[in-house]
Amino acid sequence: MTTAVQTIDQALLDALAKRGFTPRHARTGAEARDLVLGLLPDGALVAHGSSATLQQIGIVDALQGSSRLRYGNAEWLSVPDPAERVATRGRISVGADIYLGGVQAVTRTGQVVGADQSGSRQAFYTYGPSKVIWVVGANKLVNSLDEAISRVYEVALPREDARVKSIGWAGSAVNKLVIYEADPVPDRVTIVLVDETLGF
Repeated sequence: MTTAVQTIDQALLDALAKRGFTPRHARTGAEARDLVLGLLPDGALVAHGSSATLQQIGIVDALQGSSRLRYGNAEWLSVPDPAERVATRGRISVGADIYLGGVQAVTRTGQVVGADQSGSRQAFYTYGPSKVIWVVGANKLVNSLDEAISRVYEVALPREDARVKSIGWAGSAVNKLVIYEADPVPDRVTIVLVDETLGF
């Protein structure tokens, strides 16, 4: 695939907005973290999927230490029975006020591509929570949809596969691939674009 487009400019923000996404621009991961936290109202039920980006910019640590938010991931992770934990995770995530995460690619024309092994993130990006916030590093910007899909397989998958193997799991796969052409619900999906290399 060709080199990712690194520039976050007004044309990109406008392309996302025309597709029903709410774009925001942050210069650094720290700025993005503060921006996202500022979008979370007091008392909100907040959940998120696995995300190297959220870990990297300190969102997960901030949620774990927050006394003003209801942190859904802490609730379902505390359930001892594995089967009940999965069911609780589903109930909390689909009912979250705000669901956070990341995606694998954003095109210059405003399309967004997300991928998962299980689909546990894409499920709640597409349905359930009234608000979704994605944090996306400039390394995930590409020119076209073809490049976005190539990036999933050639960049994101190998790095995620190596990560999960490093913690003793069997590996990763692209079992669910979602192209977000637009969002029909105004202001449901916010995309925070960051002028840094973040995540996979």
